[in-house]
Amino acid sequence: MSEQLAKQAAPPPPEGEEQVDRSREFMQRLMTGTPMLSVLAVVASLVLGALLIAFTDERVAKTAGYFFARPTDMLQALWDSVAGAYTAMFQGSILNINRIDTLQQALTPVSNTFYYAAPLIIAGLGVAIAFKVGLFNIGGQGQMLVGAAVAGWIGFSVEMPPIIHVTVALIAGIGAAAIWGGIVGLLKARTGAHEVILTIMLNYVAYWALVYALRSPDLLRNPDNNNPITPGMLETAILNPLPGFKVHAGFLIALAVVVLYWWFIERSSLGFQFRTVGLNPAAAKMAGMNVGLITTLAMLFAGAFMGLAGGIQVTGQVTTGFTSHIDAGIGFDAITVALLGRSSPWGTLIAGILFGALKAGGYNMAAAEGVPIDLVLVLQSFIVLFIAAPALVKTIFFLPKGGRK
Repeated sequence: MSEQLAKQAAPPPPEGEEQVDRSREFMQRLMTGTPMLSVLAVVASLVLGALLIAFTDERVAKTAGYFFARPTDMLQALWDSVAGAYTAMFQGSILNINRIDTLQQALTPVSNTFYYAAPLIIAGLGVAIAFKVGLFNIGGQGQMLVGAAVAGWIGFSVEMPPIIHVTVALIAGIGAAAIWGGIVGLLKARTGAHEVILTIMLNYVAYWALVYALRSPDLLRNPDNNNPITPGMLETAILNPLPGFKVHAGFLIALAVVVLYWWFIERSSLGFQFRTVGLNPAAAKMAGMNVGLITTLAMLFAGAFMGLAGGIQVTGQVTTGFTSHIDAGIGFDAITVALLGRSSPWGTLIAGILFGALKAGGYNMAAAEGVPIDLVLVLQSFIVLFIAAPALVKTIFFLPKGGRK
């Protein structure tokens, strides 16, 4: 009773601090839901995706015209459209049972999944580590572009021995993106500026700066090409794929980064400070922790992860060069990966592989069944919707609504 009276007698916090506390509380609720809710969010998204596939299929629309005369025709068309689409997605991402004559054919789908998952996992950790400190890193696109641009420049303009070259390119990309992310953390720590606004604006700065550099032959543009594209990467700066597959060492790097992230967050003293500041910055400050420094370091590390993802995007492709779209939307997909993985290392790993499977299977689904690849984006959007509304998921699956929301 005395505590309630004290709370009632205490003056209300300033408006700005109240908004920050509300956003921090929302993110904590968003990130601390049960893993089962994440699984159910994916299931609900797949069900809604099936409805979209069915009701946009021409065969379903045709048989719906005489549904009451022969209802089985429409039901059969519904089954064929949904089962065909999801079977094609499975065959393109996990295993194609129709093409397992050789070991290479059997492993090709899952290797494609790992290829697309590698940068998603690392970028997801770049969002997750910011979440741990109560920050929302929406600047993944800009941080990836900065890292990719620096890593790519070293990859096509500086000659080095094999292995050393690709390593230096990746490290340079990590450093450049870390600085780009650290700017946000420093401004927030020193001035109280909101990291969401800062990261969104820096996304535009990074994108248009890269566009400008790609249009200038003195900077990044290939002088032998009038299009805004860089020269091709030197062979020594490429993460060569396994023979006969698309996957390369980037996936092994992603696994190593997951382990590093787990050790840092769960076992190191600095990781403990990260988690403490994320849960209660006021208590962390009372305990003697430098909240401003932790905030800066969190965004610096987040940028480093994003820079590594951008570097892998550049060094992991064997093309004639890269454009301003080298990030491939991964910077924003990483937010969904981190949300679905609840910012945990293993959850982010699983979520990254799932999204890699959706992308790899989506291309096969589009080719085999004619379902637009945009359906993958719709599924991702539904996943975000259900993760952000756990009460809706509980209502759909008739789960008890008590306990943590």
